[in-house]
Amino acid sequence: MTLYSRITGTGSYLPPRRVSNDELAQELAGRGIETSNEWIVERTGIHARHFVADGVNSSDLALEACRHALEAAGRSAAEVDLIIVATSTPDMVFPSSAAILQHKLGIAGCPAFDVQAVCSGFVYALTVADAMVRTGAAKCALVVGAEVFSRILDFNDRTTCVLFGDGAGAVVLEASDTPGILASDLHADGSHVGILCVPGHVSGGQVLGTPLLHMDGQAVFKLAVRVLEEAARATLAKAGKTEADIDWLIPHQANIRIMHGTAKKLKLGLDKVIVTVHEHGNTSAASIPLALDSAVRDGKVRTGDTVMLEGVGGGFTWGAVLLNL
Repeated sequence: MTLYSRITGTGSYLPPRRVSNDELAQELAGRGIETSNEWIVERTGIHARHFVADGVNSSDLALEACRHALEAAGRSAAEVDLIIVATSTPDMVFPSSAAILQHKLGIAGCPAFDVQAVCSGFVYALTVADAMVRTGAAKCALVVGAEVFSRILDFNDRTTCVLFGDGAGAVVLEASDTPGILASDLHADGSHVGILCVPGHVSGGQVLGTPLLHMDGQAVFKLAVRVLEEAARATLAKAGKTEADIDWLIPHQANIRIMHGTAKKLKLGLDKVIVTVHEHGNTSAASIPLALDSAVRDGKVRTGDTVMLEGVGGGFTWGAVLLNL
């Protein structure tokens, strides 16, 4: 029998503190940085984001998202035999946030590791989990995107600090005799490392370089729209599908202009695009599973729908996954 993998449950979690554009603008004004709700919305589509409290880490957000996903799938943590966490903001240098999450779930023994592909991380992690399930290496996987980007933002740079937020999303991916994950397409190009990065590192107990996010917004925008279209079309071709077969597009929630631009190139109406960036901001690896869970719980995305997930992020990395829910 041919093995496939299917998503059987989704979950997400946002830290309680919601920061509106007006509130953020007021905080930035205290630093001498001028911005406004109108300026942010016009350029990004973002109205608010969520920030963690002191002492809250990526694994804490991931834990809550996983609990919701497991409940939706009707599974217990004890049934999980693989954990993959996509994050650029791990709890510590090592061990992995996945190992820490495993302990918080009260289980032990199964493989648990992190994937670092920045905003493409969930697409990468889902593809890896799918491959492991198809080979029989796992039967019930937790695939998670979790971030606390508020910890790496430069709040003296209004072009970046208004964009990002914290959160986590998770799915339960299980072995199935019917196709769920239909195809995927992953890429990276390290020649673009400088346009989106956090160029700091720890050495001798000190941080060398800059441990805050740097982004060339225009360069990222131009590259993102092109590679997202290419990855989506390549994924459709692998699955033997066309744009007309897509019921829902769930892109990385970075910027409403990028999302609309990608939908236009794929000849998809905006009514087929799941948008949460207005309330979540850019939550990096968490953005796609957050948006997926939101759409499932709102009743938009339903069992049997064909969904295109796509992400692009620092590295430069990008990729897409086509699935039947």
